[in-house]
Parts: sequence; structure tokens; C-alpha cells
Amino acid sequence: MISLTRSAARYVSKLSNQLRRKLDMLSSRKEFSGSQGRTLHFLLAQTQDVFQKDIEEEYSIRPSTATELLKQMEKNGLIVREPVAYDNRLKKIVLTDKALIYRQQVVEDLTELEKRLVKDISEADLEIFFQVIEKMMDNLS
Repeated sequence: MISLTRSAARYVSKLSNQLRRKLDMLSSRKEFSGSQGRTLHFLLAQTQDVFQKDIEEEYSIRPSTATELLKQMEKNGLIVREPVAYDNRLKKIVLTDKALIYRQQVVEDLTELEKRLVKDISEADLEIFFQVIEKMMDNLS
């Protein structure tokens, strides 16, 4: 019997909500939202061209959600979408100079959040956590 007070889905949802709120607080500069900051962090870490599909896969979001996220980032002057020579349908996501100004702050913010999140959790426990979360994601796909 599944307990309604101690269900995995409920706990994952609660953690997700807390993380979202913390990410939004990190973006108090009002230049971009927490999800834009996370996406900016992802883009800063890439060494190859990035496309909307990559964002969808990284964050397990729907195409429509990714489209709105990228539109807002474009509106805020953080990215531009440029066509690629080998396929006119594809547009790579390119960071603007404005986005690069935030590089250090975004990396520091997310690094600090990660440290706070895993504080006092052993490497062995974290490894088990990652295995369990990956199994849960596989179960749902």
C-alpha cells in the first residue's frame, strides 16, 4: 500500500517547488527568471552548437515551454537564434554579450545552491540518490 503522506511523487514535487523558488530568488537582479538562469548556465557550459531540442531534453520540457522560455530570453537580450548553413530549419542558440556579463554570477549562484542542497550528504548517499532518481525517470518515460 502506498502511503499518501510519504509518497515519492509528493516528495519529488515538494523538492522541485523548493528548488524553483530558490532559483527564482537567485535571479533577484530582475534581468531574468530562475529558469532562464538555469538555461543560461546550461548554455554557458556547452562547447558545441545548442538547439531548442537540446534545451527540451536537458530539462524534460515540452517544445511549447522551451519556445516560450527562449522567446523570453531573446526578448531580454540574453540569446539570439541563428540559422545554420547545413539546415535552414534549424536555429542554433547563441549567447549575447549581455548574457556573458552574467556568466560568473550565474555559475556562482548555481554552485552555491548545489552546495547547500547536498550539504551533509555523503558521496555514497548521493550516488544512491542519483541511481534512484534515474530509475524513476526511466520508469516514467
